[in-house]
Amino acid sequence: MILKLDKVNRGPHLPTLVASSISREIAQGRLKPGAQLPTEQALSQTFGVSRNVVREAIARLRSEGRVWSRQGRGAFVSEESNSTVLTIDYDGTRAADAFRDLFELRGILEVQAVALAATRRTADDLESMQEAHEAMAAAPYGSIAWLKADLGVHRAIAAATGNGYMVQFIGFVSERVRESILAAGNQHKSDEMAKATLSEHERILAAVEAGDSALAQEAMRIHLLGAAERVGLNEESAKSRRVRTAAPPPKISEKKNKRPAPKRRAKTTLNAGRM
Repeated sequence: MILKLDKVNRGPHLPTLVASSISREIAQGRLKPGAQLPTEQALSQTFGVSRNVVREAIARLRSEGRVWSRQGRGAFVSEESNSTVLTIDYDGTRAADAFRDLFELRGILEVQAVALAATRRTADDLESMQEAHEAMAAAPYGSIAWLKADLGVHRAIAAATGNGYMVQFIGFVSERVRESILAAGNQHKSDEMAKATLSEHERILAAVEAGDSALAQEAMRIHLLGAAERVGLNEESAKSRRVRTAAPPPKISEKKNKRPAPKRRAKTTLNAGRM
């Protein structure tokens, strides 16, 4: 068995790179169903990373259903028939295309989700959105803390839909976007971009709080376009993009609702595992 594994470039999310590399070996048939993965020590030496990084990568592959482990024996490639988990891998050879695909998928999901959130959100939902937004404002732009809080805002919006599947899919796709940004290290950073991102979020959250689905959708579209530009995508669209600067973004109420929040519809509890 000849594997095409190389050292990975140093970055803030090495386990993602290691897991993606092993996933490609599985997808391309060099690691076949039932085959045993090299030992942690061997993988550590091959990739030029610590054994802790390898363990985290294997844990991710295991959670995705790609490998399974046996105490004292190591990790093995899962049978193809058991691999039913949705996965999205970071591939540095087509990073730009991967980012575009992810942002296109985000647009399909999140523009519709925010419309639902505007009509179904509760006081608790609004508080969760506000807390995540404030965490972003307190973190350095582009840092891991900033990206985590950014993801928290979008997850809170998804949760406000009351649709458990929406929460899972948006959370999954947003997490892959975050990991890809960290792995590629291509997010542009400036105070101006930080202010633009926070302003876009403020417009989204204000529209959700007001219960205005159409305005929320438009604000989300503008935000996702801006986010794509900030990670180096759709730069050609910057010139043609309509910039709305006529009025400052409406302010979000702090913690307390000024209008009664509609009751969330009853929903069935989903017994869904981690994707």
